[in-house]
Amino acid sequence: MTFFVAFTIIKDMKLSDLQKFIIKKVYVRGKSRVPRIVFVDFYNHKKNVPTKKMQVNIITQSLERLIEKGLVIGYGKKTQDKLFIETIQLTTVGKKVVKDLLKKQTPLPFPKKK
Repeated sequence: MTFFVAFTIIKDMKLSDLQKFIIKKVYVRGKSRVPRIVFVDFYNHKKNVPTKKMQVNIITQSLERLIEKGLVIGYGKKTQDKLFIETIQLTTVGKKVVKDLLKKQTPLPFPKKK
């Protein structure tokens, strides 16, 4: 019963486009651990691409927030000041959230009529 309550809270939680991309990519790859370099592909089809350093910072921040929400497990090194996340893995709750996301149809970018 505790698991169900935790899942309903996470199900209603908002995720950014990058976070959705990350958990979908990990789920589709099917491997237990996925290296973080894979998530740079998110910026391949964007118009305004941030610098490489900013991409790394944004991805790191998204990974840390996913870990805090309990959707993924991060593996890497931890120092006194910083976490260095090298690979991530989905939790069981994360798998359920991804399955729920894959069921929803993404809206197409049709132009709005005036």
